Amino acid sequence: MAMTWKYLCAASKLSDGEPLGFEVGGLRLALYKVDDDHIYATDDVCSHAFALLSTGFLEGHVVECPLHGAMFDIRDGKCQSGAYKDVRSFAVEIRGGEVYVDIDKGAASEEDPDHTLEAEA
Repeated sequence: MAMTWKYLCAASKLSDGEPLGFEVGGLRLALYKVDDDHIYATDDVCSHAFALLSTGFLEGHVVECPLHGAMFDIRDGKCQSGAYKDVRSFAVEIRGGEVYVDIDKGAASEEDPDHTLEAEA
């Protein structure tokens, strides 16, 4: 499967624990920086109803939808609570301090089980 890496932003634009939303290639994506060294990407739209996860609440590796409280693990998109479907997670690469996301890959690669690369210092 071909990969389509899209530039989203400078890694320095992300703050630890504060999700940030983007629209690229017709997709709404959310980026999350956790523990000052990992960046994750998921769908930005909750699988239950139209609400942006980037406006939700992030605690550790779990984001809570601001509309109905569904909770998703940002590492793999798995629903942690509620009767909702999972959201997709996306592979992330940091290149020269810039964040790229593979928008063609519905879930991050099996070679990278954390679905992220460490952000550059």
